[in-house]
Order: sequence, then C-alpha cells, then structure tokens
Amino acid sequence: MASAGILAFLEAAARGHEMHSFMLVRHGRVVAEHWWHPYGPEHRHTLYSLSKSFASTAVGLAVAEGRLSVQDRVISFFQEDRPQSLDDNLVALRVKDLLTMSAGHEKEPTQTMIREKHWVKAFLAAPIKHKPGTVFLYNSGATYMLSAIVQRVTGQRLVDYLQPRLFAPLGIEGATWETCPRGISIGGWGLSVRTEDIAKFAQLYLQKGVWQGRPILPAAWVEEATAAQIQQPLPANPSRPNERNDWLQGYGYQFWRCTHRAYRGDGAFGQYAIVLPEHDAVIAMTSESRNMQGQLDLVWEHLLPAMSAKPLPPDASAQTRLKALAATLPLPSGQRSAAAAGLVSGKSYRLEANTLGLEEVRFEFGRRDCEIVFQGPTGRVPLACGYWEWRCGQTALPGTPPRLVAGGAPPPGTPHKVATAGAWRDDRTFVAVLRYYETPHHDTLTCRFEDGRVSLAFMSSIAAMSATPKDPRPALTGRLLSR
Repeated sequence: MASAGILAFLEAAARGHEMHSFMLVRHGRVVAEHWWHPYGPEHRHTLYSLSKSFASTAVGLAVAEGRLSVQDRVISFFQEDRPQSLDDNLVALRVKDLLTMSAGHEKEPTQTMIREKHWVKAFLAAPIKHKPGTVFLYNSGATYMLSAIVQRVTGQRLVDYLQPRLFAPLGIEGATWETCPRGISIGGWGLSVRTEDIAKFAQLYLQKGVWQGRPILPAAWVEEATAAQIQQPLPANPSRPNERNDWLQGYGYQFWRCTHRAYRGDGAFGQYAIVLPEHDAVIAMTSESRNMQGQLDLVWEHLLPAMSAKPLPPDASAQTRLKALAATLPLPSGQRSAAAAGLVSGKSYRLEANTLGLEEVRFEFGRRDCEIVFQGPTGRVPLACGYWEWRCGQTALPGTPPRLVAGGAPPPGTPHKVATAGAWRDDRTFVAVLRYYETPHHDTLTCRFEDGRVSLAFMSSIAAMSATPKDPRPALTGRLLSR
C-alpha cells in the first residue's frame, strides 16, 4: 500500500465529509486506521442500513441449518397475522424477494409500518402492486420481515441468534440491536458495533465465509448474497453516467454491488463495509456524510491506486504526515469567556411551558468548563461542557440524540453517551455542540442571554442537512428566577 494514497484519502475525506472512523485491511492485516475524537476504537457506532447485511447473514445461517429456504412464501410464517383478503402478489411473496428488495410495493411501507404496534401485520397489509421479484424498491420493512422470520423459525431475536454463530467466532462483543414494540430485532437498522467489528464482518465475506480456518458461513451463500440478483431502475437522464453510479450496479441479498467489481453493505450518512476481492482488501468507515457517493468516489480515486501488486519501500514522509493528521472533530469556535458569563453563572431560569417538559435551566461557567443543568420530567439533566475540548459524559435530555428513523427508539429518559464542547460566540451567546458518539449525529445548542431572559435553540445535524433547516424541537425561553 502506498502511504501517500491513504493520506490523500484521509485528508480529502476529512475536508468534504465528517469522518468518524476508518480502517483498511489488506491481505488480512490492518494497514491503516484512524478515529476522530470523541469517536474511538472502543465505542460502538449505530450502522443504520449496514445492519441489513448482518440481517442477511442471519438468514444465510438459518438456511444452512435447514430452518428455511429463500423460496419459502412469507405468509407461511405468519398465518395468524395475514390480512383477511389475500392478494395474489402477497401469496407469491418469497423470502428471496425480501432479500433482494423486490417485494413489489409501489411505495416503501416502512414509515407506515413503524407507526403501528404490530409491524408484521402492518407490512402484510401494505398493497403490493408489482409481481414480487420483478421491481427493485429499497425497503427497510422487508428487512424487518426477514428478522421476524428468523425469530419465528429459531425462537431467538436476530442479535441473540447471531451471538454464537457470528459475533462470538469473530470476537464481536457488546453488539446491540434495537427492537420493535413486540421485541423483534428491527433488522433494517438499529445494529451498533465497533468499527473493527465492521472490518471483521467484511473480512469474513472476503474470505468466503471462513474465519481463522473455520467455516462460519457457507461459501455458496456468500457468492449468492453478494452477486447482482436484481438491477435497480436506471434513470433516463442521470446526473452522472450510470456506470459510475455505485447505486446502479445491481443488488444482492442486502448487499450493493459497486463499481470496480467490488461490493458493500452501507448505511445512511456513510457507514460502510466495502469488500474489494480483486485487491484482497476491505474498508470499514463510519461518518456523518452528506454525500455518500462522493465518499465512495474518494475510495476509488485515492485508495484503489494505492494498492500495489508488489511490496513498496517505506515512506517516512507520508507516515509522519499520517501521524500528524487531525485526531479530533472540529470544536466550536469562539472565546472561553465573555462579559455575560459572570453575570449568569450560578443563576437559574424558569422555562416557559414546552413540549419537552423542561422546567428550569441553570448555568455554571467555570475557568475550564461549564455545566448546563436542566430540570425536566425525569429530574435533573446535567450537561458537562468543555471549552475547546470534548467533555465526555451522559445525558437523558428529552429529544436527544437526533434520529433518522423514529421506530425502535429507546424510551424517554434513557441516558445516551455524549461529548460536549462549547464557546462564547459573542458577549451574549454561548454555543454548545453535543456529539452523541455512538451515533453519527450531533446537536448544536445556542444559548442567548438578554435582560434577565434566556433563549435556547436546538439544531440537529440531520435537520441542518435539509434544504430548509428547522429542528423539530421547540425553542425554549426562560426568565431569571432571582437576580
């Protein structure tokens, strides 16, 4: 591997994408790895739809054990949950059609499904317009159904079924998977593992299902799951040539085919497990990227040319620059202190009625850090905030962390790991950034002090990416309790 190519990739990715972690493995060895603090190798990271590739693997294991077949009809597993009136297309729906995102729906049913308590019934009730197996439509609900099927035939949740069969052999510890209201692993999203675990998973597929000489997953399943089983609809007037679009190279069993004869599992905002068989390499990444195709383009532009067929001499210059690469995500800009800090420190504000249920907020500004303490429906909710450094802790602040998909969210009051840093933007405005480092996302909390009043506004990183940024949480206003 050419170190200069790895460096060029990391520098370009950090400029145009918010990278959280990166691992490159070639010939079975870790060639390069990097984390941007507060993210780190010991922390799990939610995978969003990269979870689907793990769900597909569970199906492959269940098939190998003779518990089901990809040709089995979906309704055969849920006789008691099927609608009274059976459509021919629902009757024809197979496990394979779920795996290949070709269930036949005209509209993706997930958003409707997650508003119900019984997701299986809601999915089976959704109209199926097209003959299953003929039309590709990305469908997270279909992956949930795969999870429900595995649980039905094994008696175990997906995460528990995979524990002795996949996670334990690969040394993947502490994996968690969100569940639906009925306790079924969501499948299509909600899995959290470490970056190294993503790399191990990709390496298992590169090695045709063999791990340390032991067959874990049948090689035939690996071939079948990662082959192009169905073609995505090709746009008539593409914004870029179809042959350079990594979302148009065919789809397998919850795996995407890529350009350059590679394949991948991926999740929203740039969670990647990329397998490059011709180069005997895998790449694992976590991030909050606005442009996932652009992130892949950097892999093809910088990392592929860096993979040599012959040993290369050491590159001391590139190694030095790699070590000097930024090891932390950008901190809020501004000053450590301001005129208002001394005036409001130690003061409490009564908040006006709000949908978050927060009643009071108190500020303590010190020399090295500050603490923002909310009083809410679950009691005292503190936020420890460093100046020009990330201060790690936990918070149960209502409405956090931001989420792309509401279904499967833990109950209100659940504490989440967070790293917080802040700075004074001007004499009356303090800005804190809350990074939920087991997710791709963060919040920006802007506190404005004016004449005995405070206003607080949240802006999630998800909302900030939209064309018209607007956070769904209310702006909070409060009046000083005592001067």
